[in-house]
Amino acid sequence: MQCFYSDTFVLPLPEGHRFPMAKYSRLREKVLADGVVSADEVREAPQASWDDLRLVHTLEYTTAVADGRLSREAQRRIGFPWSLQMVERSRRSVGATIAAASVAIEEGCAANLAGGTHHAFADRGEGYCVFNDVAVGARVLQRDHRIGRVAVIDCDVHQGNGTAAIFAGDASVFTLSLHGARNYPFKKEKSDLDVEFDDGTGDEPYLTHLAHSVDEVLARQDPEVVFYLAGADPYEGDRLGRLKLTIAGLQQRDQIVLARCRAAGVPVVVTMSGGYAHDVNAIVAIHVNTIRAAAALQTPQTR
Repeated sequence: MQCFYSDTFVLPLPEGHRFPMAKYSRLREKVLADGVVSADEVREAPQASWDDLRLVHTLEYTTAVADGRLSREAQRRIGFPWSLQMVERSRRSVGATIAAASVAIEEGCAANLAGGTHHAFADRGEGYCVFNDVAVGARVLQRDHRIGRVAVIDCDVHQGNGTAAIFAGDASVFTLSLHGARNYPFKKEKSDLDVEFDDGTGDEPYLTHLAHSVDEVLARQDPEVVFYLAGADPYEGDRLGRLKLTIAGLQQRDQIVLARCRAAGVPVVVTMSGGYAHDVNAIVAIHVNTIRAAAALQTPQTR
């Protein structure tokens, strides 16, 4: 299974910054060390072009990012200071999802070893998200007439507010978000299907709701591709998660999503999305399990 990475483009973050950037390079190292994928299946991400980004993001916003003219407030909202490295990394992260999407519709499944930047809106970034990689990936496939109907299955613990807003009113893209009811963002957007969980929700109720929701998405949308945001932050040890899923429960989550998509003959583009546990090894283990499940179910029963 092909995986795309952008972790060689490191962001110069201030001392004490809480975003666990190390998880990305460790994830790449671990999937190779464990033989989950082979070395020739792991590729450096290409840059997303500005034209691709502008399929989703406004000219004003993309120009401000490119030229370093983001206001202090805009940078604060994103959570990263502007830098040339930030621009390069953000474009490569989107490029990884575009590349994975292109491979997935041919081979059944592919992954971005980062991505899932679902808090980015058309005209702004938020919550560690500069550009919305899933939205751009979907629009590139549609522009190139490779697919029409899309589903987004977002299992990050935080609502995919940017994705919901970008695709609001667009019947060609169905957005599902499963997230903490009282977690960030505190002003939620409206997805096509939102499933909210109380603080402390554990494996059994989460997985039951997930299975029903995935079945509903596949039945209602009949998608030609699924973008799956496999966040590690519903984990019980996550600093920002507030749910209580175990690592085993998150493995079952991945298997539910991927097995149902495979049974329906739908290609899947996997992105990693969030993960903020103090123990970076736990985040990496969760993400490795996702890639392992995806690799095991790579070839779909194509329609």
